[in-house]
Amino acid sequence: MEQTAARPERLDDPPRSLRARVREMVRLALPQIASRSGMLIMAVVDTAMVGRFAAHELAYQSLGNAVTIPLFVTAIGLLLGTLVMTARTLGSGRTDRLGAVWRRATVYAVGLGAICMVIAFTGEWVLVVTGQSADLVRGGGEVVRVLALGLPFMMIYLASAYFLEGLKRPVAPMVFMIIANLFNVLFNWMWVYGNLGFDAMGAVGSAWATTGIRILLAAVTVAYVWNLHDRDALGIRRKAGGGWRDWALQRRIGYSAGGSHLIESTAFAAQSFIAGLLGALALAAYSIAFQVLGLIFMTAIGIGAASAVMVGHAWGRGDTAEMSRAGWTGLGLNTIAMGFFGVLVVAFSPYLAQGFAKDPALIELATPLIAFIPLLLIFDGGQAVLGHVLRGRGETWFPVAAHTISYGAILLPLAIVLALPMGRGVMGILEAILIASVISLCLLAWRFHRLAKRDQRG
Repeated sequence: MEQTAARPERLDDPPRSLRARVREMVRLALPQIASRSGMLIMAVVDTAMVGRFAAHELAYQSLGNAVTIPLFVTAIGLLLGTLVMTARTLGSGRTDRLGAVWRRATVYAVGLGAICMVIAFTGEWVLVVTGQSADLVRGGGEVVRVLALGLPFMMIYLASAYFLEGLKRPVAPMVFMIIANLFNVLFNWMWVYGNLGFDAMGAVGSAWATTGIRILLAAVTVAYVWNLHDRDALGIRRKAGGGWRDWALQRRIGYSAGGSHLIESTAFAAQSFIAGLLGALALAAYSIAFQVLGLIFMTAIGIGAASAVMVGHAWGRGDTAEMSRAGWTGLGLNTIAMGFFGVLVVAFSPYLAQGFAKDPALIELATPLIAFIPLLLIFDGGQAVLGHVLRGRGETWFPVAAHTISYGAILLPLAIVLALPMGRGVMGILEAILIASVISLCLLAWRFHRLAKRDQRG
């Protein structure tokens, strides 16, 4: 890929000191962390409310998520090119072309969502072939069908949210997500437990709440972008010119992220199937631990997205030194954040388990799993940040290769061996994830170091 020529310094040039760089990254990352966390807080609230309703309903929900989350996360990756290309276009000063990035991303999101929905409708078959019991197949399959309906709308929301974040306007998606979470609690209260005249529907009621929220998010966010105060200068309402080849780079970046996300999320979903072979209680405990991991992991995703924006801006300007500094700053900031959250998780692990369940046996099984999560956070979060950093720089193939090795070739067989023949149970699954994450982090750090040195040599 050709690097753009260096341009004269402007008022919005990347910050030159470490303090200014961290301040700018935190300013960008906090709303993105809130937005990403909001997506998972919905799932955490669903897990907590369904888990306190009935343990077997939580198992249904866990399997439903195991089918739909890989599709959802893969589509998130496929849309990541929207954020990177928005940042690059803004950094290069060609603001009138920004509307084309958003319009193409929105159409792309509709197509991706439709494909994901159709695939998700085969979810019950997936549960059958993975050896789940007849009861889990029935309950989990019903949850999958409801969640599938909301996938296209979540893709549409993400396309607009990425666009706004690439513009360095991440507050609006954050606000929309906070409001959505409030409505999600209300809908769960009505449909999981059967309040305000509704029947108690358990996990299926929670799935309907999620789908309803995703429809609302899509409508509100698209309307917001369409009516931006500077929409004319950005070309929001102008038809995107050119053909399929004119936005090839935007898609290639997405293909890279989507490939990585597909490999990683499918491997993680497979861990739910392995846990299911250990029994419904083990599956429920794994689901609780994974929700805690995922919630804090959203901080890493937010920092990674902010890092990708800063790296993309620097690369668009031709400032390779600042690009390198922004990438390593993101990794350092993430390490500090993960360490802070890790201390809190260890200290409060028994209370976190009690917040998700009332069954004493489930609480006892989940508590040590939650206490293990902080060790995972440093490495899993770090590799996520570096994956974003590499894509912000335009590196498309190496993150996919690193995730194929670590999460595709190593994680799944290692988790099976540790959990089943070696008798480590659910803890063995988490230990396998830790080993895979360490390998992924090392590979991605090595690649970014090599690229940064090469770029600065010119």
